[in-house]
Amino acid sequence: MEIVHTPVLLQECLSWLSPVGEPFEQNALMIDSTLGEGGHSDAFLSHFPHLRIIGLDADKVIQARARERLAVYGERMRFFNGWFNDFYHDFPADAERPNLILFDLGISVYHYEKSGRGFSFRYDEPLDMRLNAESGKSAADIVNEAREAELADMIYLYSDEKYSRRIASAIVEARKGGRISSSKALADIVWSAVPGNYRHGAIHPATRTFQALRISVNSELDRLPVALHDAFNVLQAGGKLGVITFHSLEDRIVKNYFRNLGKQCVCPPGQAVCTCGGSPCAEVLTRKPVEPAETEVRENSPSRSAKLRVVRKIRDAENIRSLNFGH
Repeated sequence: MEIVHTPVLLQECLSWLSPVGEPFEQNALMIDSTLGEGGHSDAFLSHFPHLRIIGLDADKVIQARARERLAVYGERMRFFNGWFNDFYHDFPADAERPNLILFDLGISVYHYEKSGRGFSFRYDEPLDMRLNAESGKSAADIVNEAREAELADMIYLYSDEKYSRRIASAIVEARKGGRISSSKALADIVWSAVPGNYRHGAIHPATRTFQALRISVNSELDRLPVALHDAFNVLQAGGKLGVITFHSLEDRIVKNYFRNLGKQCVCPPGQAVCTCGGSPCAEVLTRKPVEPAETEVRENSPSRSAKLRVVRKIRDAENIRSLNFGH
């Protein structure tokens, strides 16, 4: 099987989420919340022979690749096909709680290079972008059905694209001539919509628009806050939760949630009397995000914007409404 994805911050994850010492003992359980092709899971299972992992992924096609890759580990590796927010929300009360949880919020190279779903503008593919290709609106549905103002706001909010309004206007004008159904067609529209000097920058001018569409199609920022909270409460006391983010909106959500978990009091600001117990829910292990070394960035360019944050759980965080996610 061809493996095309290189997991980011791999050595840092193995170090910060190492299942060594209490409460891990000899039979720790880890949940890889974003399994992809199984790069992180493979490394953890290889380095820690007593570790067991449950791998989650919404995309059954890429999970099949991971199953093949990780078959050598036998019963130490189990799989769940579905969204991570559903998994943690429906986690059985009597099930074994994990000692370690990892979220890698990046998109696998497989999706850009092999999925055929229009994640990349390098190829002329159907404009889909769904990680679960069997449900929800596709990128083409959004591009062809959303109002101009909705498109402009989405592109700006999810990618900080400064020409979002010009791009949205060009999309609406172009779809008058027929449905926009391919990744190349959309990339050409964006290329034509932006100023000439913007077309030859460090990245292709359609990069941010494609990122915004992918985030919107898969409800990535909507799923994350509640999934983090539910995952934290599923975690065993003393266990560790690590999250790798790739852009500022994700990182802000994680940073603010972890910061509030580490506060002495997490009651709402307007509440006169503390009812949360007056003790932190977690110890923030990474006061600053862990970022890739220069060597990794040179060898694996998608890692350049990656940030890892890790907390160690002390107790459950009961009231999600009191925690500011920054989103």
